[in-house]
Parts: sequence; C-alpha cells; structure tokens
Amino acid sequence: MKYKITTTTKSIDGRTYYQIQALKDFSKVKKGDLGGWIQSEKNLSQEGVCWVSGDGDARVSDKARVSDNAWVSENARVWGNAQVYDKAQVFGEAQVFGEAQVSGNARVWGIARVYSNAKVFGEAQVFGEAKVSGNARVWGIARVYSNAKVFGKAQVSGEAQVFGEAQVFGEAHVWGDASVRGEAQVFGEAQVFGEAHVWGEAHVWGDASVRGEAQVFGEAHVWGDASVRGEAQVSGDVGLIEIDFDLEGDFNGILKALLKKDNLPILLGIHPDLDKIIHYKLSH
Repeated sequence: MKYKITTTTKSIDGRTYYQIQALKDFSKVKKGDLGGWIQSEKNLSQEGVCWVSGDGDARVSDKARVSDNAWVSENARVWGNAQVYDKAQVFGEAQVFGEAQVSGNARVWGIARVYSNAKVFGEAQVFGEAKVSGNARVWGIARVYSNAKVFGKAQVSGEAQVFGEAQVFGEAHVWGDASVRGEAQVFGEAQVFGEAHVWGEAHVWGDASVRGEAQVFGEAHVWGDASVRGEAQVSGDVGLIEIDFDLEGDFNGILKALLKKDNLPILLGIHPDLDKIIHYKLSH
C-alpha cells in the first residue's frame, strides 16, 4: 500500500471525505505527506504513482477513480463516475464529472469543466472557463480554452484550438492547425481543418468545410455542401451554398460559383483582388 485513509474527515454537500496520507516515497510524494480528500479507497488506486494532492482542497468522490500515474491537485474535483488515468492531470479549480474520462498526458485546469461522456486524451488541454461535454472528444495536442464550449459529438484534434466564446457542437470536427475563436460556431457535420480559421460571429454548419488557409469571419455563414478552401476569405453576412472553390487552382469552380445568383455577394468577401485574378486568368 502506498497510502492510508486517516481519521480526519470533513462533510461537504452530504458527502463525508477522508484525508489520505502517504505510507512511502513515490514521485514527488514523501512518506508521511498528507494528501487530499477521498470518500473511499475505490477513489484512488494503490498502484502506480497516482495521487490526490494536499496542496489545496482536491477531492475525489462517488464512484470516480484516479489511477495509473494521474494527479489531481490544488482545488480540483473529480466525481460521479469520472475517470482520470494514465498521466493525466486535473488541477486548479477544474472539475471532471459524470462519465467523463481524462487520460494520456491530457491536462484540465483553471475552472474548466469536462463532464457527461466527454473524453480528453493525448496531450490535449482544456483550461480557462472552457466546457467539454456530451460525447465530445478532444485529443492530440488540441487546446480548448477561455469560455469555449465543445459538446454533442464534436471533435477537436491535432493542433487545433477553440477559444474565446466559440462553440463546436453536433458532429463537427476541427483539426489540423485550424482555429475557431471569437463568438464563432461550427456545428452539424461541418469540418474546419488545415490552417483554416473561423472567427468573429461566423457560423459554419451542415456538411460545409473550411480548409487550407481559408478564413471565414465577421458575420459570414457557410452551410450546406459548401467548401471554402485555398486562401479564400469570406466575411460579412454572406451565405454560401454548394460552392467549392480554390483561388489557387480551381478557377473554373470560381466562375461557376459566381454565375449562381445567390453567390453574387461573394464578390464582396471572397478575396480583395478577385477582379484582378479573373482578368489575369481570362487573358492567359
């Protein structure tokens, strides 16, 4: 055994917690160190170097479990049926609860919340006041922070970032080096990837995709089967339906899109030099 449950207790919200004490040296813990608070030995494995630290008011309760080399510290809380394992860390005033799982080298901190059936793994980080819930997945070295929300069956992976007041939900996927920020929303089955950026109050939904180095911002709306790619820029209150264009290599696609009446407003937002590009292509 690496720790024991002491007779020091406290009651909070109808739960009785017991302080733990190390019985031997392991990791950064020394024999005799007082740890945080658990309800029973089921909350903290005796194996590995996992620990609930006594450097604040860290608590693990209900059927939640901390195992392997995971660490819960400061004023963090893990409860419900949540699991924190591998080398994951939960600290600050973060909370992990419900059926949520935090694993790998992932970190949840600040006053972030990971709950319901959400999973955060790999080297992903969720921090600030961010919330990840539902059946959402955050992995790779992705970052979800500030007041951002990822929920439903949404996924954020790779080196993607979701922050500000942004929301990613439904079955949307943000990945690669992409970012969604500001008050932007990506939902439905939409995808944002590559080095694309969606920001401001922009909305991307349906089966739409934003990729490459494209940017969608302002109050732009991209939906349906639309594809915004290459170095395209879409801004303002613009709706794009079934458009697939690439300023670098799909000039015919651009012309086809512009011939559609509903797409004429793109001239104001797709690219500042669109008229020059068209003139050049037609003369060569």
